[in-house]
Formats: sequence, structure tokens, C-alpha cells
Amino acid sequence: MAQPQPQVSDLEKRIADIVISELKLEDVTAETFDPELDLVDELGIDSMDLTTVVLVLQDEFSITIDEDDYPKLNNIRAIAGYVQTRID
Repeated sequence: MAQPQPQVSDLEKRIADIVISELKLEDVTAETFDPELDLVDELGIDSMDLTTVVLVLQDEFSITIDEDDYPKLNNIRAIAGYVQTRID
């Protein structure tokens, strides 16, 4: 039996859209992007890709993301949680 898809918040969808756009991912949408997919280990993004995504996130949400925190930003759900703490 198929596992239910995890609930995806609006913030996670916005972040997924950014990741999809910046990394030019094909065959995936914000609605179908697994928010718990490991961006480095499973998707294979490198540090330059992550830096690009972080810069766009900082502009989009008017926040600062400390470079020491980059390793914590390993999936959409983790990024959303991090962003949420910065914008609250």
C-alpha cells in the first residue's frame, strides 16, 4: 500500500518553487516535490547550487542565512522550518 504524501505547507511550496527554478529541475512541481528529499544526498546538488538557492531565499524572504547553517538546509522541510524562524 502506498504511503500517504506528507502534508506540504504553502511556505514549503514557495521554497520548492525556488529550488526547482534555480536548479532547473524537470519533471517535478512544488506539489510533487517531496519536502523530505535530501537535496545533497538524493538530489545531488553541490555547494554552489546550495549557495545559489540560499541567496534567492534571502532575497525572497528578506532574511539572512548564516553560512554555518547551510548544512542544516538539507531538504525543503528543514529549509521551511529555518525560514519560518527567521521571518517570525
